[in-house]
Formats: sequence, C-alpha cells, structure tokens
Amino acid sequence: MKRLITIGITDCSKYDNYSKWILDASIKVVKLSYQLDNLAVVASCNAIILSGGEDVHPALYGKPEYLHLLDPQMIDEKRDAFELKVIEQTLQGNKPILGICRGLQIANVYFGGTLVPDIPTVIDSKVHNKIDGKDQLHPVKLSEASLINTITGQQQGEVNSAHHQSAQEVGSGLVATGFANDKVVEAIEWEEPANKSWLLLVQWHPERIVGHTPFSTTIRERFLKEAGRED
Repeated sequence: MKRLITIGITDCSKYDNYSKWILDASIKVVKLSYQLDNLAVVASCNAIILSGGEDVHPALYGKPEYLHLLDPQMIDEKRDAFELKVIEQTLQGNKPILGICRGLQIANVYFGGTLVPDIPTVIDSKVHNKIDGKDQLHPVKLSEASLINTITGQQQGEVNSAHHQSAQEVGSGLVATGFANDKVVEAIEWEEPANKSWLLLVQWHPERIVGHTPFSTTIRERFLKEAGRED
C-alpha cells in the first residue's frame, strides 16, 4: 500500500484545476489560504504547489512605480504576505516546491528577484495573454542539462500561456532555464541545487495542458516522486 502523500496548494480562483491535476488515490491535497489562516498546515505537507492568480504587488520587489501598470483588483497583498511565509516555511522544512505562473513570480520575488509588470507594455509581446478566454500556445526553449530539461527530456517544445507578468531579474541563487522566443522567462530553478530542497518554477500551466505531454505529465510525475521521498 502506497504511503499517503499530502500536497499543499495555495488557493486561487482556479484551485480545482490544480487539485484535480495532482490528485490520485495516494495523494491528499490541502488548500493553503490566508482566509483559512492555516499556515501551520505547511508543516504536515510533503510538498507545496504555488498556484497562479493575482499580480504580486510591485512594492515587494522594490518597484512601487509599476503599480499604475497593474489592475488594483488583481492585487491581493494578504495573499502575497501569506505565500511568502509559505515559501519560507517550506524551504525551512526542506520540502519540494513547484511554482506555476504566479507561483514562479512570487517565488522569484521571495529570493530578491523582480518582475516585468506588464509584458505587452514593457517588451511589446502579445503571445502570453489569453485570447477569447483561452490559453495561447507558443514555443519554449530549455537550457541543456537543466532540471527542467532532465524532467521533460526536451530542449524545445510548445507550452500554454495566460499571463501578463513574468520574471525580470532572477532572484539570488536561482537561474532561468526556459525561455519563450521573445526572451520571456518560462522556467527557473536552483543555480546550484546540491544540498538544497527540490525546486522548479514554470511560467506555463501544466495543470491544464490537455493530453500526455512532457511539459505537463512528466512534471507532475517528478514532483510527486520528490514529494514521496522519505528522509
């Protein structure tokens, strides 16, 4: 009988997409949210998924002047503060982290990185926003011998996009290992992973890519493998 693995997933409007993607008979999922005031639950989780959603407040990465480029309704400072604590506690517990879309962004900010506040405005690229409510698809290139390259077995492929922000300066100790053709960062991981907990941050949405693809299925499989490791 498989050991039950508990995955904490940060709350967002599309939380069910993440829980359905990760859930199976050997997995228990727990919603992490400031509304539930359940930061203490992180201690009982085997691994954490940082989900997508609202924009990270630019003051957190030292760029309050970017605020006019954001929709105030797409900012939740309480969520930002809560998830920074989730990251801190997960790292202290030496547990795996998978960051998706906003999850990549808040993790990058945690490590001192900055964000592109609005991709269409700053770099004049329009391949990352949804069109008629649907994700766009675009090419991605992965660095050779990176974690994401090892997981997917690919150096290039196609991923989905539904975001208007992305990593700009990469945080301390991290390295960008995936890029769109317009140079938007698509994957981040440890620069020197030795003796560190498992960490993978992707800008695309593996939880809603349809069908078997290394940019979704293998990420899930590897994340759950790492979550199931016993100390």
